[in-house]
Amino acid sequence: MADVDELSTVLAAVGPRLRALRRQRGITLADLAETTGISESTLSRLESGGRRPNLELLLPLARAYGVPLDELVGAPRTGDPRVHLRPVRRSGMTFVPLSRRAGGMQAHKLVIPPSRRDTEPDLKIHEGHEWVYVLSGRLRLLLGDQDLVLKPGEVAEFDTHLPHWLGSADSDAVELLVLFGPQGERAHLRARAT
Repeated sequence: MADVDELSTVLAAVGPRLRALRRQRGITLADLAETTGISESTLSRLESGGRRPNLELLLPLARAYGVPLDELVGAPRTGDPRVHLRPVRRSGMTFVPLSRRAGGMQAHKLVIPPSRRDTEPDLKIHEGHEWVYVLSGRLRLLLGDQDLVLKPGEVAEFDTHLPHWLGSADSDAVELLVLFGPQGERAHLRARAT
């Protein structure tokens, strides 16, 4: 009987966890429905506890949020501190998660393939703050009306409300570390002149 009670407790916590994750990321139910193919009403009932979570619902949500399934269900930590790298491909780029936290600051290694000359950059805006560090290759960063090229060892930090686009600056792939967090979080402290 204790196992049944424990399972009920774990399942009851999934909905509020999903709602908090969606709100932390500034995603609407409509946006999430479009990304996952799950109806808004089902997502709403899942978040409110009116719908029992199952793999058919949780797997697309884990994929959409870029988090392991065990984070969505609140699985206990195994004691292993290693992050199991599971690359995700989006828009031709490869994202390798380097952190496990569902909310707050996220760390990724990003591999961007060589730029195609026939593709026009599509600048995006979204909630958050981003920090990028170029590991190899040359990064082309379009930020507002600026067109910048960053070399290995260079860093950029920006508010993602500013239209931006990341791509390879030439015919080679570019690898970078990316820290992304909700608006207001910063990847490092800034020293003030006295």
